[in-house]
Amino acid sequence: MKHRKSSQLLQQLVFVGPSIVFFILIIVVPFLLGMVYSFTDWNGVSANIHWVGFDNFKQIFSNDPKFLSAFWFTVRFTVVGVILTNVIGFFLAYFLTKPLKTRNFLRTIFFMPNVIGGLLLGFIWQFIFVKGFSAVGDVTGWSFFNLPWLGDEPTAFWGIVIVFVWQTAGYLMVIYISSLTNVSPDLLEAAEIDGASRWQVLRSIIFPLIMPGVTICLFLAISWSFKMFDLNLSLTKGGPFGSTESVALNIYNEAFVNNRYGIGTAKALVFFVIVAIITMIQVRVTKSKEVEA
Repeated sequence: MKHRKSSQLLQQLVFVGPSIVFFILIIVVPFLLGMVYSFTDWNGVSANIHWVGFDNFKQIFSNDPKFLSAFWFTVRFTVVGVILTNVIGFFLAYFLTKPLKTRNFLRTIFFMPNVIGGLLLGFIWQFIFVKGFSAVGDVTGWSFFNLPWLGDEPTAFWGIVIVFVWQTAGYLMVIYISSLTNVSPDLLEAAEIDGASRWQVLRSIIFPLIMPGVTICLFLAISWSFKMFDLNLSLTKGGPFGSTESVALNIYNEAFVNNRYGIGTAKALVFFVIVAIITMIQVRVTKSKEVEA
């Protein structure tokens, strides 16, 4: 019996041990070091590190309007991005679970933007907004295409939202397709025989049964929106005048541009706690609405 247990323990160490070691080295240790540095004035270069306690956190909330502005932008972007991404992702999935001849092709087309890297995607869309839309506007005369898409605060906000939704809706579509295909056709047929309308079927049968998928999609969309960095950097770099700077970009600029790693890691820690609380509340609320078929 002891030999069997020791053999199982050895197998677990061989197969799981390396991943645990790398997880600790790559995730846990940097996270703990970041927590320590958030209480210091380290500039990322000097060997002299001074303990400043909670001074960094006091400065963030009392004397850092750029961080508060970035946080407000991130909250607005997250609300709009999460709603639009999930609504569009769900309705794409809803229509692409119908017996269409080209549904597999369309699924591939809608998923493809997610494969492209965020920075590359941002630069592509920057060219589209600046050059492509301008050319179309000159040909058609439509004022919509001649808007200063990345040069004005409102349009720059919606420009980032458009690219974010275009990139991520296809991924959520795949999750929603998986959830919709697991809904029993017998339930849908019985509801149809009973005279239920399409909206009643959607609200009373489909939505409750796909809530596990909704939980996952909301969690992913919230985390993606809050952590949005690459699109922000490549499209607007936080401009104009910092009006579209996300929290992730603000943290990056604080640590790697201003060389204030202490405050940068303090901001990252505050941001982590806020996002963790929001996502835990979201998961708890949506999981409470899940039902079994």
